[in-house]
Amino acid sequence: MSDGRLLIGNKRYSSWSMRGWLAVHLAGLDVEEVLIPFVRGEGIGSTPAIQAATPAGLVPYLEHKGARIWESLAICEYCAEQAPGLWPEERIARARARSMAAEMHGGLRGLRQAMWFNAGRDFSGLGRTPEALADIARVERAWAEALDAGGGPFLGGARFTLVDAMYAPVVGRFLTWRPELSATTQGYMQAVRQHPLVERWYAEALAEPEAWQLAGYETPPAA
Repeated sequence: MSDGRLLIGNKRYSSWSMRGWLAVHLAGLDVEEVLIPFVRGEGIGSTPAIQAATPAGLVPYLEHKGARIWESLAICEYCAEQAPGLWPEERIARARARSMAAEMHGGLRGLRQAMWFNAGRDFSGLGRTPEALADIARVERAWAEALDAGGGPFLGGARFTLVDAMYAPVVGRFLTWRPELSATTQGYMQAVRQHPLVERWYAEALAEPEAWQLAGYETPPAA
């Protein structure tokens, strides 16, 4: 008998679900995974089934031992309470990691709108709006500072922590859209993509039924 459940959307598309899923698995929580596929014609986000199943009508949503958590960053913090060490242990590194995670949670809209997450496509060279490029420059600066301060290969140092979980879908976006990136950024991307949990997410995303695919997210924008 599990201690709760984690509701997520399609692994092929749902970047926010990926963040919650990674946090839950990093913490080792014993919960049932419930995937509610997005509906063709309604796009990514809230659908009638998701609205009926979650408090905010969005995924991810975690229930664990009576707790109900419906925001990705809150899920991260809850998981950190259950399994200490999911944020960097050193005070300054932990403050940086939390700031970076909050920035991701509340911003980078230009990147998110122009270069959506799709674990199974290659849109190399597309989506390079001015807003997306500005966000990419900001991400690269933040990653470079964190990697330099902590020594890498991850943003908090040697271990994959919650700040990496928050940015793993950004890595995924970069892998799909292939903007011009520094060697430092590409090295970090490789470390994240090779992490066993990220490998598992991608494998399961690529194994989803073709019937779940949404045409609007499988078709690249005009160059």
